[in-house]
Amino acid sequence: MNLYEHTIIARQDTSPSELKQLSEKYSKIIEKNDGELVKTENWGLLNLSYLIKKNRKGSYIHFKIKGDGKVIDELEKNESIDKKLLRYLTVRVKKFDLDKVYFGNKEDSEKKESVKN
Repeated sequence: MNLYEHTIIARQDTSPSELKQLSEKYSKIIEKNDGELVKTENWGLLNLSYLIKKNRKGSYIHFKIKGDGKVIDELEKNESIDKKLLRYLTVRVKKFDLDKVYFGNKEDSEKKESVKN
């Protein structure tokens, strides 16, 4: 079983309820194709480096997935026809970093650091 980190970028005008629906939709696709969703992170609305389809910002959703290539093929097939998405990226990794929160609030990560120490 392979480990993947998969990120999608939704259009900036996508509402929070639509983002939740997108997350649930792709979670179901993962589970339906015998994949295991280890973690889902909503990174929020971030600036893009350049304009993509006339959008300056995008809402990022990041998935950590255990599964085989069939899961990723099915995900990317569905994402390529989804009009709400700007981009998607899948990276195969050797292990997951489940402790670090890369795009969370600084106060939240400081609280977690102080709890660990």
